[in-house]
Amino acid sequence: MIELKNPKIAIPVVMFAGILWSFGPLVVRYMDNPNLVPWQYIFGRGLTIFIILNLYLYFEEGLKFWKNYLKIGKSGILGGCGLGIAMISFIYSITNTTAAVTLLCLAAMPFFTALLAFIFLKEQISLNVWISIIVATIGIVIMAFGNKEENSLVGLIFGITSSIGFSIFSVTLRWKKDTPKFTTVAFAGLFCLVTATIIIFLKGQVFFSSSYNGTLFSIHGTLVCLGLILYSIGSKAIPAAELTLLSLTEVIGGIFWVWLPLFGINEIPDTNTIIGGFFLFISLFYYSLIMKWNKRYIGLN
Repeated sequence: MIELKNPKIAIPVVMFAGILWSFGPLVVRYMDNPNLVPWQYIFGRGLTIFIILNLYLYFEEGLKFWKNYLKIGKSGILGGCGLGIAMISFIYSITNTTAAVTLLCLAAMPFFTALLAFIFLKEQISLNVWISIIVATIGIVIMAFGNKEENSLVGLIFGITSSIGFSIFSVTLRWKKDTPKFTTVAFAGLFCLVTATIIIFLKGQVFFSSSYNGTLFSIHGTLVCLGLILYSIGSKAIPAAELTLLSLTEVIGGIFWVWLPLFGINEIPDTNTIIGGFFLFISLFYYSLIMKWNKRYIGLN
């Protein structure tokens, strides 16, 4: 896999990956009634991720890329399922609440990861990390109390579920560091593809809601793949603190795009979301400083 050695080049590459991810909520907002076709969305996105990542692996490793699936093991299967659940939960979250709430829930992923690593990998959590977790929890609780609209709390719950799913994926990578990472992500796409196929068959639905929606499903899946590839290519040359702040690029960008009048969505976060987000950003910033001191980093590297 290509790796950038020069931080001056790697930093904008990784930041651009975060910007690509941040357009995901905007793409969902442009869909026609995405809340009515969630499984078609999951099918299209999963298919796109599976195809693109396998093509990438083919160009990187040749025909032998398929042997990575023989090395995926328990950690890869569990991580792929966790990532797949995160992808499924994402669409149910963002179609039931604001993009800001969904993204801020995803921003809490480092804290859920730390907790899961403490429980299952017996990794110790310092006092400073516990402080960050508590501050982030306060922010999420504030957002929860502010979401009184119908189904909005459901969206918050799915957002947290999505965040936990990503955390499971991160913990499994740390459990078995030699697990093929891109193959695990490709398996997540396959997980979504198979799950959506079963549900669509059981419900007697069609696989494609419309050519317009199908195109947007694929665009979102492509954004996820391209961002992931760029992120992994540049991650080796960037210090831990900067990589952690990458998640803020996705969150801030995602909230900004759906608010920017230019794109016609005009989704303005409510007061509780802004206050809760402030607590979450403070905890993330504090956590990034801790990671710089401890030289710790959770992610695809």
